[in-house]
Amino acid sequence: MLERFKPAARRAAERIGRVLADAGVDPNALTLVGLILNILVAVVLAGGYLRLGGLLLLAAGAFDTLDGALARVSGRTTRFGAFLDSTVDRYAEAFLLGGLLLEATRRQDTAVELLSFAVIVGSLMVSYCRARAEGLGLDCEVGIAPRPERVLILGLGLILGWEVIALAVLAALTHVTAVQRVLHVRALTRGVENPRRPASQSEFPP
Repeated sequence: MLERFKPAARRAAERIGRVLADAGVDPNALTLVGLILNILVAVVLAGGYLRLGGLLLLAAGAFDTLDGALARVSGRTTRFGAFLDSTVDRYAEAFLLGGLLLEATRRQDTAVELLSFAVIVGSLMVSYCRARAEGLGLDCEVGIAPRPERVLILGLGLILGWEVIALAVLAALTHVTAVQRVLHVRALTRGVENPRRPASQSEFPP
């Protein structure tokens, strides 16, 4: 969905990254600042300010790209930095959707409660499928709803007052993406496993 805009967005983020690099900003510190911003957005959403929360969510989503850009332009990309970024992203999503869940609970809106829960599970499974595949040495960056698209859909949905529609779309897309990744890994591993000695659960711990 966003593929045509990604090169321009990447260049813009790297220009800002060079300024931050000159200022001596640490990429991991920027990652943690991004988490704080997402927690603040979650508080705004939990308070019922959904349109404001949507605007802030898009701003926080744009900010989330800066840590990676800073790491690239400063030559400070590390495996721990990539691990920290992915971990923080999962917490950020959980906080944001938790904020919506709390707000829906206050209004006793069962539809939003259930959809928020479904999106939380779907988002975590999308990330888990990729992480689990990479743990097996497989590339798994496939699917129709990676994180930037999810942030955009939710942010615009909240701004336009289409909370239920946005959550329903995300619930569907996240689980479809998880299934796409499962099928992708199945295709990559088909015919590779030793048929006489199938992999057991103990060989691939969770």
